[in-house]
Amino acid sequence: MEAEAAKYIGAGLATLGLLGAALGVGNIFASFLTGALRNPSAAQGQYGNLVFGFAVTEALGIFSLLIALVILFVV
Repeated sequence: MEAEAAKYIGAGLATLGLLGAALGVGNIFASFLTGALRNPSAAQGQYGNLVFGFAVTEALGIFSLLIALVILFVV
């Protein structure tokens, strides 16, 4: 296998973290919606946790994309 082909395969595998981020964001919002519908009075108190979970999950997805771009253009 050529080095160029291995680089593209590695970058493609590195982007699988974006799939995990997408699943994580969906899970976070689904759980929040389920909890908010069961107890609407407590939903506003959990909004900060929702935003924090969303930010951390998206940061991991962006980090995965960054690693893929580093593999493609730096290595």
